Amino acid sequence: MARIPPSVAAVRLAVRRALPARGLVLVACSGGADSLALAAAARFVGRDVGLVTVDHGLQEGSAARAAEVARWAREAGLDPVQVATVSVAGLPGGPEAAARTARYEALTSAAVRLGAVAVLLGHTRDDQAETVLLALARGAGPRGLAGMPAVKGIFLRPLLDVARADTRKACAALGLVPWEDPHNADPSFARSRVRGSALPALVDALGPAVVANLARSAAQIAQDNAALDGLAADVSDMSVGALAALMPAIRTRALHAWALRLGAPGGALSHRHVEALDALVTAWHGQGPVHLPGGIQVARAGGALVRVS
Repeated sequence: MARIPPSVAAVRLAVRRALPARGLVLVACSGGADSLALAAAARFVGRDVGLVTVDHGLQEGSAARAAEVARWAREAGLDPVQVATVSVAGLPGGPEAAARTARYEALTSAAVRLGAVAVLLGHTRDDQAETVLLALARGAGPRGLAGMPAVKGIFLRPLLDVARADTRKACAALGLVPWEDPHNADPSFARSRVRGSALPALVDALGPAVVANLARSAAQIAQDNAALDGLAADVSDMSVGALAALMPAIRTRALHAWALRLGAPGGALSHRHVEALDALVTAWHGQGPVHLPGGIQVARAGGALVRVS
């Protein structure tokens, strides 16, 4: 019996550990090495595996590439296979953010329509390390430093413990030819600069283990976040006295959760909003109401935080 290449075995093992016990699973596949290796492994390991490839329409020939990915998937035995064509016009944020929003909406829609129990995403250990570095550069708190979750709703990331080099080696071992997205080398994108310059510089200075260590740190921070969020979820008393008695890490999480319950959109609620709410408790000097996203205003009145509009 031919020996399975270690890279192929690593990807298959990661997928086997993540796959749900039953139900249709869809692989989100761009045709790049990470998602192509993921799709091949899911097809080998799983019994009920389909594929969705998203055409953002942002590059010349994108429709043809999406059709080629779909053709390969059908020949490989994945079923169902769908091409989702999206438009990023009018979506908020820059090109990357708009494309991401459109892509996740398309994948969610496909999962609902097809009755899938999960959608697999091809983010690797290297992607996680890049995410942590970008979060550090933004001055993000623990939520940002936790990186990408392995599980979020129907979305699963089985390869967060697999190196990008292994997905490339797996594709080569299986005779798969991945598509190289030119955006990944475009220095106008922050992630591309981190991938092409910042992370390699860290590896040169600190050794190759820095990538795994960054990803491991993200996982540890995510565990701490879950514990603190659980404690904050029990906080319902918005009186100043009760809030002031809490440890800052729990109080700010409780204020964040309360702002969401008031109707503030999560995507627009930033640390600056939470800091302003916290100042109503810890640095009170008669300041006016805090303006939250969604037209919500919160003030300190009668010894408590209350919504005033």
